[in-house]
Amino acid sequence: MALRTVCIDFGNTRQKAALFSGEQLIEISFLEDDLQIALETLVKRWQPHRAILSSVINHPDSVVQMLEEHCTTHVLQAGSRLPFATPVGKPSTIGADRLALCAAATLLFPHQNNLIIGLGSAVTYNFINVRHEFLGGGISPGLHMRMRALNSYTAKLPIVEPHWNVPLVGYDTATNIQSGVVLGLAMEIDGFIDRYKAQYRPINAVLTGGDLAYLSPHIKNGIFADPDLLFKGLYAIAAANLPSA
Repeated sequence: MALRTVCIDFGNTRQKAALFSGEQLIEISFLEDDLQIALETLVKRWQPHRAILSSVINHPDSVVQMLEEHCTTHVLQAGSRLPFATPVGKPSTIGADRLALCAAATLLFPHQNNLIIGLGSAVTYNFINVRHEFLGGGISPGLHMRMRALNSYTAKLPIVEPHWNVPLVGYDTATNIQSGVVLGLAMEIDGFIDRYKAQYRPINAVLTGGDLAYLSPHIKNGIFADPDLLFKGLYAIAAANLPSA
């Protein structure tokens, strides 16, 4: 029987888990309602041999205790064994999600300059050089955060849902917001890729995250897009930090 690994991502907006059988990604599940109950129900169904947790929220300690009762568990942190170095000022402050993305890119594109762009609640720009060193990057508001900010900081602008097919010239309030936010963020991403290319050519740009479908059609630079990149990175880190049998 292949080794079953559950990779868990507690993000700011969504919490989800993925099951690997050996190195193959089998299933992804979103965790809703009571987080611990939903995760325990999933773990009992999947019956993993090991688990890794990446969290950027203040999750209860009981979640980790529950996981440890069912399987060998590792919580991703700066002290975890990683396939890259972190020569930054305070490596302990690097978000677990960024560590997972960098691990995936390092393994998929070794000995290359990699710019990994995570499209979640925030947009993270993560740069790994050819020597497998994570040098940092940038953080900016994500797509939905920008949509909500227009509503929160104005008197009359509504909250508008993003869409991939947006016009350059908006013809009403909703399409004006969609154009400004979706195309504006796509232009920001292209601008960052161009600046990194100018300084670190050649460079490999990798996009991932929940808002990938809205933005990838509008990005002019050649990119590698993978919505499951974070889980692949978590699996690689689990393999380096947990028993293989």
